[in-house]
Amino acid sequence: MLTQYYAWLAILLPLLGVPAIFVGARISGTLRNGAAVAFPIAAAACCLRLAPLLLHPGQLPLESSWVWVTHPFTLEIGILIDPLSLILALVVSVISAIIAVYCLGYMKGDPGITRFLMLVNLFIGSMLLLVLANNLLLLFVGWKLVGLCSYGLIGFYYQDNREYWIGGPEGEAPLTTPSFCGLKALVVTGVGDLIMLGGILILFYYSGTLNLMELYRTAPQWFPQLAANPGMVVLVSFMLLAGPVGKSAQFPLHEWLPEAMAGPGPVSALIHAATMVKSGVYLVARLMPIFYIGRWVIGCENASLFFTITAWIGALTAFIAATQGLVAKELKKILAFSTVSQIGYMWIGLGVAGLTQSNLIAGTGAGIFHLVSHAVFKACLFLCAGSVIHAAHSIYVTDMGGMRKYMPYTFIAMLIAAVCLMGVPPLPGFWSKDAILLANIEAHHIPIFVLAVVTVGLTAFYTTRMVAMVFFGRESEHIAHLHKEGHTPHEASPVMWGACAVLAVMILVLGALGPKFEHLLRHNFTVNLTETLKLPVAHAAEHGFNYHLLVTILSIGGILAGVLPAWFIYGSGKRDVRLTPGSVFSELYNFFWRRWYIDPFYNKVFIDGTLKLADLVAWRLEEGFDTLVHRRLPVLVTEKMPRAFLRLKTESENFLYIGAYLMAIILVTVGFALWH
Repeated sequence: MLTQYYAWLAILLPLLGVPAIFVGARISGTLRNGAAVAFPIAAAACCLRLAPLLLHPGQLPLESSWVWVTHPFTLEIGILIDPLSLILALVVSVISAIIAVYCLGYMKGDPGITRFLMLVNLFIGSMLLLVLANNLLLLFVGWKLVGLCSYGLIGFYYQDNREYWIGGPEGEAPLTTPSFCGLKALVVTGVGDLIMLGGILILFYYSGTLNLMELYRTAPQWFPQLAANPGMVVLVSFMLLAGPVGKSAQFPLHEWLPEAMAGPGPVSALIHAATMVKSGVYLVARLMPIFYIGRWVIGCENASLFFTITAWIGALTAFIAATQGLVAKELKKILAFSTVSQIGYMWIGLGVAGLTQSNLIAGTGAGIFHLVSHAVFKACLFLCAGSVIHAAHSIYVTDMGGMRKYMPYTFIAMLIAAVCLMGVPPLPGFWSKDAILLANIEAHHIPIFVLAVVTVGLTAFYTTRMVAMVFFGRESEHIAHLHKEGHTPHEASPVMWGACAVLAVMILVLGALGPKFEHLLRHNFTVNLTETLKLPVAHAAEHGFNYHLLVTILSIGGILAGVLPAWFIYGSGKRDVRLTPGSVFSELYNFFWRRWYIDPFYNKVFIDGTLKLADLVAWRLEEGFDTLVHRRLPVLVTEKMPRAFLRLKTESENFLYIGAYLMAIILVTVGFALWH
């Protein structure tokens, strides 16, 4: 039982850090900063205390709960420790603790630092609640809290001062304010969340439970009833995937994530690397056993649609986002497109896992392995990017160049992370990406495999372009201007580059342990899925051809196909490609630059539409109602009310007492009806 207490503490400690930071700020900045890092570090320590359980998966799952409601159905508040939740909890807590330390250096002197640190701790606690919850209701509470915190962090500079606008450069693309970016994230992800909630309620209607282990155990009984209704399995598949599509920024709800760059640098690392975008991947992996049972135990053909949709969404997103990264000029936005693309790879792995009985362990292990490796190298990339932007006083890679001589430590850390992103052996990005490609080819899904291999080359191209434009070649005119003004770029503070260095070392260690770590993941999922959940898994067929060698050759070939032309173009110090107007390449460039015209459509329909609706409600409906209530209703009603009301001196007092009077009538009426 003591083991479960560590999981409870991991959730509660960051949540307790929120009031502790508030109180500490009233006493001293030092106490506030200490609380801001102490609670996330303590949460990470609790999760690390649970890590040895991965070496003994037979002891899992562990569950601890407190029953909240018992009639007419059971609702509980509880935690579930199994290989999936434990791996996610370790990723979230450890990476978030490192980011929390980095925040102290990055946000030093910011007038809103207390609010920022409180939001970061609430974010960490909410994410740990999401991944450790033992039922879908509690998971959804954490899910929405994470979304709310991300809204506050993305729109942190809500005053919309000009220096915090993103987009552009001016004259090339529109600029966007932080408040608009926060609203965009809230609205787009909220659409998916609302649809997903409908899917959860349908599951509850048929199963009678929201407990995850109960859903798995009883699926053979209730899933046939779900499948008996024509189209219901297809509908539920779409609805349950809508939430993860929004949270993980997958096509077609992917365009909010690049605008999340409006938040401070650590926010980008927190949302894009370790936490929020991983929640969608986690939920897909959580729901997989239900639909796997539906397909391979019950024999419902429609259940395989869940996996097909997942794989295709991942493949399309990986390709589309990579093409957008080819032309982006904002440093953090390049990394944002990269995040969207790499999350797509994870979806491919989880999608192909359920397409055949022999691919369950390989696909699941590959998808989660890539989740872990991506969390480490992308957190490092974003923290390094934050340091570079701090030093260069610009968000555009076209304003940089030659930065490695000013920031040697940051350059080394970012180079290691960038090479890992490309998938160069023997770093973890190579092992995890190749595992996904191999699982995909074993599932015989050739179109998705081709898209994934092409994306490998695109990833290598935009990553090389980014590194070359930031750290190599000649210095930009902007850097020369900084020299004249006496603002020579310099290395970040030890707290900032130290956090980057720790992550870089973690990348190297994980790369060295790559095959062993992959074996550990497969062993855990084998025990959990086949022995605990008793899912039927077939042995992979023997092949006369070495597919592993083929995947490795194609992967390395794709990397070279991307690195060589990118270095030839940008390594010489060119700021960007000059294309002949009207040419095919020019048209493609403009198409990718305009983000496939998906982003303008979403801005017009969802964001502008929401703002116009808000104006309509605020200035037409509410104003009209306000006029009715404050000018006409009090006069009409008070003529027939007790004389005590006439002694009130203001219309607001009239309205207050009239409301109380009407509420009392309603309560008495309802009470009488219930009694009767």
